[in-house]
Amino acid sequence: MESMGKKKPRRPRHSFTPEFKAEIVGLCRRGDRSVGQVARDFELTETAVRDWVKQAEVDAGERNGLTSSEREELAALRRENRRLREDVDILKRATAFFAKETR
Repeated sequence: MESMGKKKPRRPRHSFTPEFKAEIVGLCRRGDRSVGQVARDFELTETAVRDWVKQAEVDAGERNGLTSSEREELAALRRENRRLREDVDILKRATAFFAKETR
């Protein structure tokens, strides 16, 4: 009963090169092994491999969705938007501060 409340520690996240992902996707697309088998053979999660295959299909125009370059652009725009909102917030506070000082 001791192990009931304990969770298995998560493995740290790995980052894989685009070349490695492309190789794994190629193995899956070849059709001689299932996605699950490829994932087990390379000690990857099946979910990650399925996501890589889906993204490769989007990038190739075989499936609807955001391409990798569109995802990168969207992430960059969101970062810039967040930074600009912070800048506007700082300017608003500065304006309020100096408006008090001049009264």
